[in-house]
Amino acid sequence: MKIFFKKNPYRPLEKRLGYTFRNKDLLATALMHRSFRYESADIRNDNQRLEFLGDSALGLVASDYLFRLYPDIEEGPLTCLRSRLTSGKVLARIGASINLGADIKLGKGEKASGGHQRDSNITDAMEAILGAAYLDGDLKAVRKIFQTLFVAQIEIHPDDNWGDNPKGHLQVLAQQRWKTNPNYRLVKQEGPPHARVFTVEVAIAGKVSGTGQGSCKRDAQQSAARQALQNLPPAGART
Repeated sequence: MKIFFKKNPYRPLEKRLGYTFRNKDLLATALMHRSFRYESADIRNDNQRLEFLGDSALGLVASDYLFRLYPDIEEGPLTCLRSRLTSGKVLARIGASINLGADIKLGKGEKASGGHQRDSNITDAMEAILGAAYLDGDLKAVRKIFQTLFVAQIEIHPDDNWGDNPKGHLQVLAQQRWKTNPNYRLVKQEGPPHARVFTVEVAIAGKVSGTGQGSCKRDAQQSAARQALQNLPPAGART
């Protein structure tokens, strides 16, 4: 007597995600673009509600991971890190790396216009998959996918764009490379009370990495951090 097992069409994707769904219907819905539902009378749901859930689940898992990974980093830099890690740009990059676009169910018009390669569709599907994983296996399931796909995206570089927060950027880099925080020291204070100029230097692991000036200590520290970022050697280089 031969026993036939139903083939799992999602096995390759699940392998890339690092998580096997118990309820395959959840994964199927996560891959269902609204354009496909509009063109299919027998399909009730698309992935939009799962996107909403996945966005929140990812935010919580990312926050928990970063909080534990960097116990000495302040709230501001942690918030910047989380925003970068959960951004649409990163989600699209991760989705493209596992060829997620090929698995998304699209309507004929969306498919013909290149929807499989569209970043917004890939980002939405990634969020929906995380939402589906949460419903399928709670945060433990979301963490599995996060460990498989997101942790490698945490690598920070000196030339990354952190806008007006070079101090936070430097703190994360120092923790990542040397497991220590930058040390800021006021070197000089000059000028009349109404026009003070502060000079600050910043050292990492006992080595001065940058010097900056400003009309207040905070501005001088930011300036010093900005110079330190410019002076830091590439990751892995001998110092």
